[in-house]
Amino acid sequence: MLLVVGLGNPGKKYTKTRHNIGFQVIDNLKSLNLPRAILAKPKTFMNLSGKAIKSLIVKYKIPFTCLWVVHDDIDLPLGKTRISKNRGPAGHKGVKSIIKEIGTKNFNRFRIGIRPEKGKPKNIEKFVLQKFNKKEEQVIKEVIKKTNEEIIRLNENSCY
Repeated sequence: MLLVVGLGNPGKKYTKTRHNIGFQVIDNLKSLNLPRAILAKPKTFMNLSGKAIKSLIVKYKIPFTCLWVVHDDIDLPLGKTRISKNRGPAGHKGVKSIIKEIGTKNFNRFRIGIRPEKGKPKNIEKFVLQKFNKKEEQVIKEVIKKTNEEIIRLNENSCY
């Protein structure tokens, strides 16, 4: 069984913010047929994501190698993606929470870039809670589509 978790913050206030890109990916994936996979959006806030993920891992007996976490990444330019495994949180508090709760960094991550062309903003915490502008939304729509295609491809070849 594959566990795909999108990171974000619950509530309408945070819908379509940069920090909720993981939720957007999961919402889109739910409209597709992804057999043998659990799709999750933690109801905890981003910085407490690890508690929710740990409970899912325990409940469904998911090995860490079958955990895929989708999240925003301020270190990557808007629209760029990177798959990584066995890496530290690099300042991402949601990922830090996961590592702390499950006791390992040996899980898979889909990192989706949200950094603007001008470089990292000075107030990152404020920036990640802002909504994408119209131009950025188009880029994100494509990224979500490509990320979902990759998750579907990986789902066909792993964790069974």
